[in-house]
Amino acid sequence: MRRIHHSPGWIRHRIQAYEQNPSQASPGSYPNTSGYPSQPYAAQGGPQGPYPQQQQFQSMSIYPQRSNAGHTGVTVQPTVFMTSTAPAHVSDYLCYSVFTLLFCFFPLGFAAIIFSASTRDANMAGRQDFAIRSSRTALILNNLALGLGLTIYTVITLVILWMNGIIK
Repeated sequence: MRRIHHSPGWIRHRIQAYEQNPSQASPGSYPNTSGYPSQPYAAQGGPQGPYPQQQQFQSMSIYPQRSNAGHTGVTVQPTVFMTSTAPAHVSDYLCYSVFTLLFCFFPLGFAAIIFSASTRDANMAGRQDFAIRSSRTALILNNLALGLGLTIYTVITLVILWMNGIIK
């Protein structure tokens, strides 16, 4: 057996183990110098190895208990549930506005479309007061455009019929 003076302890231990029995020294094992028992790399029982069941005594708890000196009990806070309710959707009368724009009275139909669009924007932004006001204005403009458009078409039809002698 040769003497090794300047090697660290684990290397010296490995060399000595190999010189004593070269067939049993595994190439990947290191000596345990920590004072804790060695654990095999591929432990049996599961992916993380066997763990002994911990005994629990009646007087002991898993978590340490502190004495509550001066405290008489537990104060429980009430549970608060926050729910958001979607604001009521206000009608924007956009289809009615397009109809009055194309078939009734163009200027009032165009103004009704602008107020219908602002109603839709206010609905999306959650501003219900502004949406109600714009919706009401769009409905009034649409009704005026429809009334004016029907009146104008009726007057023009009557004038054409009178000029052709159908109505006397």
